[in-house]
Amino acid sequence: MGSGMKLLFCGDVVGRSGRDIVKRTVPVMRKEYGLDGVIVNVDNAAGGFGVSSEVVRDFAGIGIDVMTAGDHAFDQKDSPSLLGQTANLLRPHNFPPSVPGTGCKLFTLPNGKKLLVLHLLGQVFHKEYLDSPFTCAEAALAPYKLGANVDAIVVDMHAEATSEKQAMGHFLDGRVSLVIGSHTHVPTADARILPKGTAYQTDGGMCGDYNSIIGFAPTGPMQNFLNKYRKVRMEPASGKGTLAGAIVTLGENGLATDIAPVQVS
Repeated sequence: MGSGMKLLFCGDVVGRSGRDIVKRTVPVMRKEYGLDGVIVNVDNAAGGFGVSSEVVRDFAGIGIDVMTAGDHAFDQKDSPSLLGQTANLLRPHNFPPSVPGTGCKLFTLPNGKKLLVLHLLGQVFHKEYLDSPFTCAEAALAPYKLGANVDAIVVDMHAEATSEKQAMGHFLDGRVSLVIGSHTHVPTADARILPKGTAYQTDGGMCGDYNSIIGFAPTGPMQNFLNKYRKVRMEPASGKGTLAGAIVTLGENGLATDIAPVQVS
């Protein structure tokens, strides 16, 4: 399938601070690092809940190749139509097949390379009660083989439990290029290459204001902890944004040769 690749995955974009840092930083990083492709999780990009057509348009305008969502995929009123009509926006693949959109798609990057992105939602501590992400991954990846009919495979595992994310990493080790976690908004210090060659990180972190509670102004979340009910609306924090994620370098066979966490303010 040709020479290797370099890909950037950006963790959950939260509100305007996250959107702004992504729009300012990704075009610069693309040139500086010679990136072949960019994948961004947009699950909290529109006011902290889901993604809007405006965000999709803006991100497409700066050359983001693929956008993934998560448990907030359907929070916006136009989410079903947006997911059904936007070629590079994915919802978790383990939703029922009747749900608009898809979570597994093959993309042709600007350089002609073939990138498969698989987006999954965990089951542990999640209320959606979706199909097993492991069974779903097995079926979705069956037609593809790294280095044969696809150059790279990236799996965005959107999940609460670190153990479930780690299990997915080991389950797919050697079959995909990268398994990276999203959803918990805190970057983990365990980026590494697994024994069979798959790059892994439990959570890439978030793109947003870190002077916050997982990207939200502290007042809203604090009410839940102090009073056990929400007095005020949860609003994204609006201070200086930081981009967090990882850059993965792949060999000719599509397996990883390096993974480097990134944090850019």
